[in-house]
Amino acid sequence: MSKKKTNAKALGWTKFIVCTVLYLLFLYWVESWWGLLVVPFIFDCFVSHKIKWGWWREPEVSPAVRFIMGWVDAIVFALVAIYFLNQFFFQNFVIPSSSLEKTLLTGDYLLVSKVAYGPRIPQTPLYVPMTQHTVPLLNCQSYTTAVQWDYRRVKGLGKVQLNDIVVFNYPAGDTVALNQQNQDYYRLAYQMGDQILGTPGETPIEPTIPASRAITDDMDFAAQQSLYSKIYAAGTAYMKQNAEEFGDIKARPADRRENYVKRCVGLPGQTLQIRQNKIYLTDANGKTFLNRDAEDVQYAYEVTFKTDLPEDLKKEWGVTDEDLYTVRSGNVVVMPLTQAVKKAMQARPDLVEKIKPAQPADEWLYPLNMKKNWTTANYGPVWIPKKGASLKLTTENLPIYERPIRVYEGNQLEVKNGKIFINGKQTDTYTFKMDYYWMMGDNRDNSLDSRFWGFVPEDHVVGKPLFIWISLDPDYGWFNGHVRWNRFFKNAGN
Repeated sequence: MSKKKTNAKALGWTKFIVCTVLYLLFLYWVESWWGLLVVPFIFDCFVSHKIKWGWWREPEVSPAVRFIMGWVDAIVFALVAIYFLNQFFFQNFVIPSSSLEKTLLTGDYLLVSKVAYGPRIPQTPLYVPMTQHTVPLLNCQSYTTAVQWDYRRVKGLGKVQLNDIVVFNYPAGDTVALNQQNQDYYRLAYQMGDQILGTPGETPIEPTIPASRAITDDMDFAAQQSLYSKIYAAGTAYMKQNAEEFGDIKARPADRRENYVKRCVGLPGQTLQIRQNKIYLTDANGKTFLNRDAEDVQYAYEVTFKTDLPEDLKKEWGVTDEDLYTVRSGNVVVMPLTQAVKKAMQARPDLVEKIKPAQPADEWLYPLNMKKNWTTANYGPVWIPKKGASLKLTTENLPIYERPIRVYEGNQLEVKNGKIFINGKQTDTYTFKMDYYWMMGDNRDNSLDSRFWGFVPEDHVVGKPLFIWISLDPDYGWFNGHVRWNRFFKNAGN
């Protein structure tokens, strides 16, 4: 054997040993030994060469085939590498809305660590890399549910902590109307059904009195739930009948639901209550404490302007076109402000006539099928489910925990004659199988968060943003401030 062949063989063995050790460490981490079936192929690739992996490189193969297969080889390798990295290590995420401003801005591109909380073994493993649920341009579904695996998360660097910013799959996104994907399907159904079943009003301001007004505190549980069910059924029927406007109604598995990013303001086992916009948490020992606001938290105010804001002040104060024009009537604007910007505006009577707090939202908050007098500023109390913890169920608190029990943990839940049945057995307690979290935006009055759609189950948690790698301002052009250079590689706010 020539020295050249000997060196090539030694190099092949070295590559095989290094690759195999790394691969075995990966299998040990994910606790999936089915992957050992791949080891013989790694051995053949580097040592035995029984399979002609690069057959198109042979001299007798036509140049055209070599060219095409070279590109196919490069594309397949890139897709496999991207799939592997996105699934287990890192993922790119862009902030699509203003719900976390001014901590994270619309147009911030984040590098999200999946190792922070431990990556999930894919529940829907067959999908097009770098897509969530839809193939761009083709506008078709990017995954197949032919193969579905149970939820399992491998060990990460830690768990979700209070006030972490977290990327997660949108819990209420299990059902979507494809032409209205930016809308919460369930809230939309209740809102439309409420109007459809409503009665004629007597004033132009309120031409229709919503059906939900008939639900009162003195109604029993069965009567309340009956009317809520009718409202929801009317709304869903309307969407199905108007497919041109709403599109197909689609169900999605947990890991293919839309990615959201919010701040965790409540942990498993804690009781959360919002009083005058302040978040209070009570732990398992009964100790209550005020959870701190984020440094740049925003609340909505009704601002009466004397004149338009100069462009330089818009940039200095971080005021966006969305802030100024989404809710506006003449010179009166309902807009989010940090305390610093609020004080700066109050110091400019030449620009601003007055500022007063805006009214908090109070319609169709979570749970949607429970009569309550909550608002986004005064909400709860709500106990956040914890894995292994048992809760005493009543018809009063059942609407809060119905979705986790029925949808997220896959149980059959019924109420008959005021008695609760889970999987056919009467019970007044339930022990949760997963941890849950309460997520809210720092732009408190412009954030559709847990106050509207409830708990985030642990199997929906994707990862933790590390830093902003690029930031693009949608309000400005490429040569007029579109790139926010000062945000490059900035900490993501955790």
